Amino acid sequence: MSEMNNEDNMIELIGDDGETISFEHLATLEYEGESYLVLGAPDDGSDNEDSEVYVLKIEQDEDGNDIYVDPEDDELSEKVFERFLQLMEETLEDDEDGEDD
Repeated sequence: MSEMNNEDNMIELIGDDGETISFEHLATLEYEGESYLVLGAPDDGSDNEDSEVYVLKIEQDEDGNDIYVDPEDDELSEKVFERFLQLMEETLEDDEDGEDD
C-alpha cells in the first residue's frame, strides 16, 4: 500500500503582516491567459469536507519574482474555481478510464 506524502504539497506564504501561513497546493492553472494558484487549508485530520479553498493570481513584482494576490473580482475567483473543478473531474475520469486496461 502506498501513502501519499501531503507534506510535498504544502507551501508557506507570508502575509502582509509578516505572518507565515501554510496551505495545501491543489493546482496551478491558466484561465483567460493568466496564471492562478488554487490552495486549500491544510488537512487538520477532521472529516470536514467543507474545507476552504483559496484562489490567488500569480503576478510578478518589479524584480520579476512571483507574488500571489487575491483577485479583486469574486466572480473571477469563482470562474477559476469552476475551471479547477472541471480539471479535477477530467483527471478523475482519465484515471478511471486507465484502470480498464
